Amino acid sequence: MKKNVLTRYRVMAYVTAVLLIMLTVGVIGKRLLDLDGFDAFVTAVGIAHGWLYVLYLIFAFDLGNKAKMPVGRLLWVLLAGTVPTAAFFVERRVTREVEPLIEKDTTPTPAAA
Repeated sequence: MKKNVLTRYRVMAYVTAVLLIMLTVGVIGKRLLDLDGFDAFVTAVGIAHGWLYVLYLIFAFDLGNKAKMPVGRLLWVLLAGTVPTAAFFVERRVTREVEPLIEKDTTPTPAAA
């Protein structure tokens, strides 16, 4: 497995987690605290999180297939983007498990002449 598969998963995990936390704070401010001005914020962040979560699903599924994850673990990784802060913890665990599977750079270095 190539390193970029893990890198793009990690980036999307962090982006999805941060947007979900922002969305949660926005919804609390809008609905529970009845604060003005949160309507546009919740709409913008909600749309961004929705579209980027789809990318997260694609990258996480690709990583899971290439790492040959069991179905249960793959489902947990896919659902981590729907629970605030879960993606941070799941990403760290997945990274520790997948890093040994990354191909080492096999390009030969030029010999000194």
